[in-house]
Amino acid sequence: MEICLSAVLGELTTRSINFVLRKLSKPPALKVEDRLDKVLLRVKVIVDEAMGRRITNQAMLQQLDMLRDAMHRGYYMIEAYRCQSHNKEKDKDHIVSHSSQSSKAISAQNFCFSSSGTSTQILEEMNGVLDSLSSMVLDASELILFLESYPRMYREPYSMHILLRNCMFGRQMETELIINFLLHSESGSTEELEVLPIVGPGRVGKSTLVAHVCKDERIRNHFSEIFFLHKHDFIDGEHPFSNERCGMKHQSSLSNSNSERRLLVVELIGDLDEDTWGRLYSAFKWSVQSSSKIIVTSRSDKIIKFGTTQALTLKYLSQEAYWYFFKTLTFGSLDPKTHPRLTGIAMEISRTLNGSLIAANVTSLVLRGNFDIHFWCKVLAFLRGSYQKHVSRFGDHPIDLMNQNRPARFERIAARSEDFIVHCEHQRSSQEDVPEIKLHDLVYGSIKPQGKFEVLAWKSEIPPYYSYVYASEIPELKTKAAKRKRCMKNEVVPC
Repeated sequence: MEICLSAVLGELTTRSINFVLRKLSKPPALKVEDRLDKVLLRVKVIVDEAMGRRITNQAMLQQLDMLRDAMHRGYYMIEAYRCQSHNKEKDKDHIVSHSSQSSKAISAQNFCFSSSGTSTQILEEMNGVLDSLSSMVLDASELILFLESYPRMYREPYSMHILLRNCMFGRQMETELIINFLLHSESGSTEELEVLPIVGPGRVGKSTLVAHVCKDERIRNHFSEIFFLHKHDFIDGEHPFSNERCGMKHQSSLSNSNSERRLLVVELIGDLDEDTWGRLYSAFKWSVQSSSKIIVTSRSDKIIKFGTTQALTLKYLSQEAYWYFFKTLTFGSLDPKTHPRLTGIAMEISRTLNGSLIAANVTSLVLRGNFDIHFWCKVLAFLRGSYQKHVSRFGDHPIDLMNQNRPARFERIAARSEDFIVHCEHQRSSQEDVPEIKLHDLVYGSIKPQGKFEVLAWKSEIPPYYSYVYASEIPELKTKAAKRKRCMKNEVVPC
């Protein structure tokens, strides 16, 4: 018995000593936050500098991609920790939400990180991110030296929030992979044309990425003509490739060896049968020289079989990268560190948007126009209630339904009883007319359309400069009108 008791006491003593040593060895929270903040600043300088340069080395791009992902996670964790710490100090501070759904007082703490874990957990993750970033910065010393050898893409200095509005966010490595495919030929290649498949879910940025690449002067100087072809542009039984059916986006004025070198971009939504692909490929091959190229984009990974090289797969932004994008657009040149309460609310808002780039641009525009904490709380409460109600009624997030080309129902902040349904989305070129009704005015303003109408969701400022138009309807108004009409006919209907 004494031997057992001695062993138990010895084990407890050892564990207690180890616990105390671990506590003493851990740096205090403020020190971790300060060190991480300084390391993130160094990483941001490297990443921002790299974004403004035309880097062609694939290994460097991969290293920068890893560094950028770690930076996004670092900013996410440090801002999450600051929000939690600020809420503990302001635990008794309440903000009155003016939402039409509820008039009770809502604590700002309820808006911040309801599912992100405790401050202790966040602090532990901050330590991990700090160690990882510190190691990556040390390994990036040679990368920093090599950056100077690459030319700049922007001759004038850009602030980051302006830069993100005028370039494609987070796709630098993918861009250079496509450019490398287009500019270089496979050694010992045959007469067959090279084909690059690009696959990914809806609204992940496939068309934007390809248009961004085709705007590059290296590509425009390499190909005499660049054509874009959609599935509805070729029909069974008709010639699948011709200048009349293809949309020519570029024609070079240079008369040199690239006079017959062409690029064809085929944009699909789903799959394409092999017979149609065979006719399209043969017709294009017959009209061009062997150094011409083809890019095929689709949501379906079945098109990978048409490729002659490894397919490029695009995925949605990670939660940390999406937050960095949304934060930069929302706060602009302001430092989120000086607005901890607004930062916490913005982080919760970014979660409700479900990774949608269109929703990020629309919502950041609304928030940036009114830097008032009461208004931001009202927007968060509205988005949470609207999306939760949609999920409970229809079983899915409205943005997910739209990505599947299914109708989705949205609420209006001014009158929630008058929901509107988005039936489908249309992409219109910069030359086409767009509706005067804007989505942010419809959802957050007092504008009140009737019946069926079109609404401009967002107008992109980067290639291909699409305007995203929603075909919408307010069915409640049509129902009321029908009831009034039936009442006038003396039918027994409660009006």
